[in-house]
Amino acid sequence: MDSFLYIAEHVLGHSFEDTLYLVPFLFVTYLLMEWLEHKTGAKTQNAIRHAGAAGPVIGAFLGVVPQCGFSAVSATLYAGRVITLGTLFAVFLSTSDEMLPIFIAEQVPPNTILSIMGAKVIIGMVMGFIVDAVLRLARRDKQDLRIHELCEHDNCGCSGDCATCTANPQLAYQHADDCCSDCTHEHHQHDHSHDAGWKGILVSALKHTVQVMVFIFFITIVLNAVLEVVGEDILGNFMEANPEFAVFASALVGLIPNCAASVVIADLYIEGVLGAGAMLAGLLVSAGVGILVLARANRHWKQNLAIIAALYVTGVFWGLITNALNIVF
Repeated sequence: MDSFLYIAEHVLGHSFEDTLYLVPFLFVTYLLMEWLEHKTGAKTQNAIRHAGAAGPVIGAFLGVVPQCGFSAVSATLYAGRVITLGTLFAVFLSTSDEMLPIFIAEQVPPNTILSIMGAKVIIGMVMGFIVDAVLRLARRDKQDLRIHELCEHDNCGCSGDCATCTANPQLAYQHADDCCSDCTHEHHQHDHSHDAGWKGILVSALKHTVQVMVFIFFITIVLNAVLEVVGEDILGNFMEANPEFAVFASALVGLIPNCAASVVIADLYIEGVLGAGAMLAGLLVSAGVGILVLARANRHWKQNLAIIAALYVTGVFWGLITNALNIVF
């Protein structure tokens, strides 16, 4: 009984900590998205989307910041189509999660740490630009914002239960500032000022944040409980038992949306169990809770599976390239 209570307390404590630090990231993100929906018009939103062409560069540098807060932010922004798919990939691939704290604690040489982080940033940028370029060639790069759809899914009430906007979400982004200065606005079919000013935006952002955090908290409890009972050693044993396929195994472990994945991969690399290729493959796909947020916010499950599969293939590809070129960090 005592051991059960200890495990339960340990799991709940870690799950609460893993979830709590995401609150400011997600709340600020939803504030931005609500502001885009209610306070800007199509001209402003188009300017933001065009600025997104440089998204992979910014995303790659933000993603490398320790922990996975920015991967959660990017998943949310992508679900609302505020950023491009390439930017999402750049953030996910460069996300370091618990890698940096582990390396610093184990006194890994600074030049090794910087080399690994630099590789993740460069790969994130390159793959981000490639993804966006492919979408442009396929003429699938121009997508309307879907912030209103997120609101409909979460029932945040920011549209004031407007039947017109519910039936035609794209109308939510038509604002008076889209018109010329002398426009009388008589041609507008509908007034979309549903929010109660900044108070309405704050309340709506808070509702979104709470719903996502509850989802992440319960999923994290399940993951932490499994890892606590089974033990993180099982992940290490899985990768150790398959040296020929270490790159594939490490990338698979890296997809686990929990900080334990990056911890185990970093530890095994330090111990010499994993080579540079396997380590890089696993850490490239370790986007942490960003994958959970993507699954919660982006309701297109087939698209989510395709993104995760592409992430895995990317990690394996660069891991194999690292081994083929005998790269040592």
